[in-house]
Amino acid sequence: MVLPYLIEGAALVALAAGAGVAWRGRTRKQARDAAHAQEAAHTAALAEAEARHAAHEEEAAREHEALAAQIESLRAELAQRKSLADALEAALASERAHRDDAMHHAARIASDAARLKSMSSTFERWHEQMISLMAENNDMHKKNQELSSIVSHVLIVSLNASIEAARAGAAGRGFSIVAGEVRSLATRSQELSKSYRDSLNRNDLITTATFQDIQAGGKMIAATLASVEASSNQLQVQLEAAYAGAQA
Repeated sequence: MVLPYLIEGAALVALAAGAGVAWRGRTRKQARDAAHAQEAAHTAALAEAEARHAAHEEEAAREHEALAAQIESLRAELAQRKSLADALEAALASERAHRDDAMHHAARIASDAARLKSMSSTFERWHEQMISLMAENNDMHKKNQELSSIVSHVLIVSLNASIEAARAGAAGRGFSIVAGEVRSLATRSQELSKSYRDSLNRNDLITTATFQDIQAGGKMIAATLASVEASSNQLQVQLEAAYAGAQA
């Protein structure tokens, strides 16, 4: 009776021992599987970290290249702007030199205009003097005509005196001589009056031609002066406007 119980007990012990061995085997396998899974997770995390690092490095490289390209573009733009600024400065310097030259030219025009104005005043004075000279010539013509009339009258009187002296005979001989001298002086005076009249006529021609030349010259100078003053004023206005625009 005892033996079956012992056999049954031994069987139970053996079964328990097998179950323990099996449990321990499963535990080790689970541990190995857990270790492999953890290692795989670590490997995957490392791969993901390396991929992210590579992506960051690639993005940084692209950003660096883009930044380098932008810097190069900025350098090129800066060089272009500097070249443009240099060209603009040269153009401004040339414009300033041109403006200064134009200002000097305008000043010379104004000076020439002032001299022309002075010359115009001189022509006006000559014009007035020629008018006065022509008036004096006319007055001298009148006086010469009056003198010629007096000489003609004296000549007639001397002829009458000579006739009366001839009629008086020997008593009128002395008076005849005086009358002859008076007639001779009257004849010479008449010739001198005629010569004086011819000189006055020539003087009239010269005076009239000179007067006309002075009038024409004065008109030309006045017209030229007006044109020069207008050009000078216009040039001055343009230069002031250009200077104001350059300053702005």
